[in-house]
Amino acid sequence: MEPILGGAPAPADTANLIKNGSTATFMADVIDASHDAAVVVDFWAPWCGPCKQLGPALEKAVREARGAVRMVKINIDENPELAQQMRIQSIPAVYAFKDGRPVDGFVGALPESQVKQFVGRLAANAAAGPSPIDEALALAQEALGAGDAARAANIFTQVLQHEPGNPVATAGLARIAIGRKEFAKARQLLERVPKEHAGHAEIAAARAALELAEAGSKAQGAVGELRQRLQQNANDHEARYELASALFASGQRAEAVDELLDLVKRDRKWNEEAARKQLVKFFEALGHADPLTVAARKRLSSILFA
Repeated sequence: MEPILGGAPAPADTANLIKNGSTATFMADVIDASHDAAVVVDFWAPWCGPCKQLGPALEKAVREARGAVRMVKINIDENPELAQQMRIQSIPAVYAFKDGRPVDGFVGALPESQVKQFVGRLAANAAAGPSPIDEALALAQEALGAGDAARAANIFTQVLQHEPGNPVATAGLARIAIGRKEFAKARQLLERVPKEHAGHAEIAAARAALELAEAGSKAQGAVGELRQRLQQNANDHEARYELASALFASGQRAEAVDELLDLVKRDRKWNEEAARKQLVKFFEALGHADPLTVAARKRLSSILFA
């Protein structure tokens, strides 16, 4: 049955529902705007044949949602940095954002009927409000952010009892295990993720966090030595890179970001742009809506495009 779309009445200016976005406007157009309505982000390129098929179908479905869903189109040729940060590996790629975070998505062109269902679900969910599962996940994330890992783990576990395979709850438990340095447990949780959720943003972020934690933990004991090497030679890029990894793993994330940004500024091409690539992994682990990610992404763009 075709979903009955809810949401606000059609706005007077429907042109505002669909817009071309960029790296510079992503925060306002997508992250901030998703607190008012679901935002579909279409990553495309002029040379992509399937993109030409998918784009019009998405635009039609978004207009039919009568303001409950908006759409932002990102040309990856014009915004390669953003595409790399979002780990776009093939196009068309579509992400749906709500309340500042990715909630759904797919890769490749879908038939118009499936596109309509995809947008319809977003609109219907917006009209219905949060489900008990969503409310529980929000409470768990709030507890996790407040440092109450035990309470968060309890809620995430209850969610998985009611909805086995829930990617947000699984990723949450994996992050708690990472924080406790139970890396094997975190890996087991992530390996059990159902195939259909393997590409979910929260799962990808947890995987990135695990990789960073494992790499950084090996270097944590050498922080003093790495700082000394940098005092002796500020252009010891390998020492700065390893120091950033160790700092991130120990929770000193702002300082870790600063070290990598300094490295990019000194020699952005060092080791095949390793510092920029590591920053992208930091952003993924932190979350694209995290204030540190937003600020660091702006600083990185100013360095790269100066």
